[in-house]
Amino acid sequence: MVCLSFAQSDDAKGVYFTTGLKIGEVTDTSAIILTRLCASEKPNPIVHQQKEAPMRHPIGFDDTMPVKEMDGAVEGTFGEVMIELYGVTDTVSTGWNYVSSYKDYTFKKVFENLRADTEYQVVLSGRRTSEAPIRVMKGQFRTAPDEQKIVPVFFTSSTCQYFWDYDDPVRGFKIYDQMLKMEPNFHCQTGDYVYYDKPGPMATTVEKARHKWHAINSWPSLVDFYAETPLFIQKDDHDIADDDATPFSPPFGEISFQDGIEIWNEQTPTHENRPYRTLRYGKDLEIWFVEGRIFRNSDNLKSPESSIWGDEQKKWFMETVSQSDATFKILMSPTPVVGPDRDSKKDNHANSTYKAEGTWLRNFIASQKNMFVVNGDRHWQYISKDSETGVLEFSQGPSSNEHAQGWKQEDKRPEHKFLRVMGGFLAVKVYRRENVPEIDFSHYDVEGTLVNSKIISTE
Repeated sequence: MVCLSFAQSDDAKGVYFTTGLKIGEVTDTSAIILTRLCASEKPNPIVHQQKEAPMRHPIGFDDTMPVKEMDGAVEGTFGEVMIELYGVTDTVSTGWNYVSSYKDYTFKKVFENLRADTEYQVVLSGRRTSEAPIRVMKGQFRTAPDEQKIVPVFFTSSTCQYFWDYDDPVRGFKIYDQMLKMEPNFHCQTGDYVYYDKPGPMATTVEKARHKWHAINSWPSLVDFYAETPLFIQKDDHDIADDDATPFSPPFGEISFQDGIEIWNEQTPTHENRPYRTLRYGKDLEIWFVEGRIFRNSDNLKSPESSIWGDEQKKWFMETVSQSDATFKILMSPTPVVGPDRDSKKDNHANSTYKAEGTWLRNFIASQKNMFVVNGDRHWQYISKDSETGVLEFSQGPSSNEHAQGWKQEDKRPEHKFLRVMGGFLAVKVYRRENVPEIDFSHYDVEGTLVNSKIISTE
């Protein structure tokens, strides 16, 4: 549970952890902690009304107003941060470190040489000066087990959350409180965490882009969830610039593609030099987190040579998947691999723009034993089975019902084994029943009610 307190008088002016903390990329030996010093205890209140769903854009929003006056704004502040980790037998501390406006008052630290399968308590301390009161926030996480250890695994996954499509005016997004109750080992967020190109404001400057992160991260449900749940986050187009963004896209306002990447690195608990990576979690599970934006070799042009992943990432993917002895393998993709998708979309492996690479990818996955796809980017929940290869894909759906759109419930096609055009999240369990490994892909609605389950056994 999150704990905020002053070490000295609580009524004194100080710093705050209003946007919370993120515990990212937790392996059996390492973790990344990210936080930000804030100048106010709470974000600005929401004062604008919204249009009807979906995409409940704020009515009459003035993009020219000062960012510090916008709904959900959380100003940063100069000061010092210290992060301490407390394990059963070891303690690690960063000491005091200054933050500044150059990196939006954020502080990110990679912790290495941690003990496998070990619970760590996180203590954040912040102060404006060495003589000022100290603000404290607490969190916790558990490192992954050794790769040959047989342990049950439970994780959640979500995608697509637009600030103005919140479904709880106090807490923010209902799914986070529901997932927290389930106590997942970790959480996968497959992109479109923010929307630069949606009103309220349109993030056409660095200041407005950073504001999008502040506003979404200060919702209490996100603060509470991420203080106790390790995060593996992937970028997609709206997290960088505008719709279908590639390295060849023109700037979105003043935000170039490279600007978007730098802001992403600043605002997320990720390795800046490791955009694609794997997570091995015990004997029975390995997950591949791929990079779907920065290695594209064309601006979504239909060509046999068009690539989303790039040669280097494809080679890494084939080698690491082939070498893995995990019982179950999951490709975590920011965009669909199987679909079906809308004919108008052109930036993923499920449509014709990247047909050659999509065909290769589905065939490769099909050649592996017990390998599946979990995808983001689609605003509806589904399970699809590729008609040619039999590859199964699981779409989590958007983070609120207000954000569900893009497909019609009555348009259930032969590929669909489950279809629900509403919001929610996906939960995945890996376990052994009488020593037989099984995997359970379960879709939940925003209230945490189970709406579908698919169990696959190795027998």
